[in-house]
Amino acid sequence: MKDIAERAGVSPSAVSFALNDRDGVSPGTRARIRKVAEELGWQPNSAARALSGERSGCVGLVLARPAHTLGVESFFLQLVSGIQEALAAQRVALLFQVVEDLEAECAIYRRWWAERRVDGVLVVDPRAEDPRPALLTSLTLPTVVIGDTATPSAPLPVPSPAPLSTIWADDAAAMRSIIDHLYGLGHRRIVHIAGLPGLAHTERRVAALRAEAARLGLDAAEVRSVSTDYSDEQGAEATRRLLVAPRPPTAIVYDNDVMAVAGAAVAAGRGVPVPAALSIVAWDDSPLCRVTHPRLTSLVRDTAGFGRLAAQELLSLLDGAPTRRLQAELPRLELRESTAPPPGPA
Repeated sequence: MKDIAERAGVSPSAVSFALNDRDGVSPGTRARIRKVAEELGWQPNSAARALSGERSGCVGLVLARPAHTLGVESFFLQLVSGIQEALAAQRVALLFQVVEDLEAECAIYRRWWAERRVDGVLVVDPRAEDPRPALLTSLTLPTVVIGDTATPSAPLPVPSPAPLSTIWADDAAAMRSIIDHLYGLGHRRIVHIAGLPGLAHTERRVAALRAEAARLGLDAAEVRSVSTDYSDEQGAEATRRLLVAPRPPTAIVYDNDVMAVAGAAVAAGRGVPVPAALSIVAWDDSPLCRVTHPRLTSLVRDTAGFGRLAAQELLSLLDGAPTRRLQAELPRLELRESTAPPPGPA
């Protein structure tokens, strides 16, 4: 600031006023000071600003997932891309970290708060029993939860323990659209290869499958869900077990694109043609679903747009806007070559 003051021919206090957008200098002087600052490569010190009560210019995102499952899943890459796009437009940085469990995630929030590292956080993967909302409330960190906090065991409306915003998609309606499509084709043995148990969206999808099966009069033993960690390895292994069962499913719904592609490969390896003997649906669309042969019927949604919406909501909270619940656009089922009527009697 002293160097800028000398070159601009003003006092250090005038430099402080200009660079911190405070009154006390004329528009012409402010512009001259900013031009000199840019020439000298000046940047605000986020740590110093945080200590003085100003924003750090950074928001946080922690993923409590096994790291090996994130490297192959396109959902989070697209989500973070959308988040980063919205933040970059406002010159806000994203502090991103991957941890093994919720305990480690909560520890990071405490450390970020103590160090004034972030102005707010984006929270993903709401749990059925989730300690994060209450913790973030106690830390007074502005928060946007990406995903619905409601579960079948605790449906909305539920008084939230935290003043936070939520961006959510209707997983139950999406599951109904898949099951209705498969039922209309004639499938009566349908298995859902789900993701991690305990996640709120996993519970909603499982509950929606059960409810739709009951509505359609389907056998609960033959329309069911099995849990995995979202990885291609566990998706493939679950598929192998299903295909060697005495009454294998005629249709499988996978909770992500990677597991669906792995399942299609297992079916091909066992001589089970898709879709002649087995129909496959992927919950999330990606280039993998479109280049696999046959191309996979998939739920299509704007995941990057989901991330942009969440980041924009957090920026609004930081500017003093009230918290709210926002519903994202309902995913649509894109019909491709991997679904067809089952062979013979279902």
